[in-house]
Amino acid sequence: MSEHIIVEDEDSTRTITMRRPEKKNTLTQEMYLAMSDAIDGAQSNPTIRCLILTGRSGVFTAGNDISDFLQAATEKHDVARPRNAVIFLQSLVNNRKPIIAAVDGIAIGIGTTMVFHCDYVVASTTASFSSPFIQYGLVPDGATSLLVPRMVGHQRAFAMLVMGRPMTAEDAREAGLVNMIVSPGHAVVEARKVAREICALPADAVAISRQLLKLPTEDLVRRIGQEDHFFGERMRSPEAIAAFQNFFLRKKR
Repeated sequence: MSEHIIVEDEDSTRTITMRRPEKKNTLTQEMYLAMSDAIDGAQSNPTIRCLILTGRSGVFTAGNDISDFLQAATEKHDVARPRNAVIFLQSLVNNRKPIIAAVDGIAIGIGTTMVFHCDYVVASTTASFSSPFIQYGLVPDGATSLLVPRMVGHQRAFAMLVMGRPMTAEDAREAGLVNMIVSPGHAVVEARKVAREICALPADAVAISRQLLKLPTEDLVRRIGQEDHFFGERMRSPEAIAAFQNFFLRKKR
């Protein structure tokens, strides 16, 4: 279990918190596996009725650690072992319990991707959602190329996934991604209220209804695999490697 992932069970709800404040909660390979384990472990635990994904220190997550991208782009790839991010995304797709996102601050890249897999989203007024994959020479991931057009329409999906335009909390609520907007620092509090409301409902009826609302799991897994193929190819492209290197050059200035 990563020291940067905190898992707490209370009142039939498992809260999974990303906590790496010095790096804006950027996700390491160990953090992906820790979150995957926390989600997978809840599936066989009947006392856990709901999940919450959140961050602390006024940040949801700044997404992938670019140093991991650069390392993966310049070393031999083991095609037999999925990237840990993909393992985490597969856990999200296979998850059978209601999951709430409590977003306070930035949600970048896979930070936004994971929100699209959630059933209910609470965002603070400081929240923002962006998928700047194209800026790094990459492509969408986590079945967002399938989910986002279905949820917010083709034009908004193009602006977000291809042009890399961010959404404010208000933009996201208007688009249908966010259910409610709260004051900074209150996203988790409100998410726990929503979780208690869900947990009070008949469990089997909730599970069946949720399954009916979601796209078929096999479609999402298939799209994740397709995206990951292109993602891996693009990650090793000259323009992507140059973009990763430029990122670190900008940080040094």
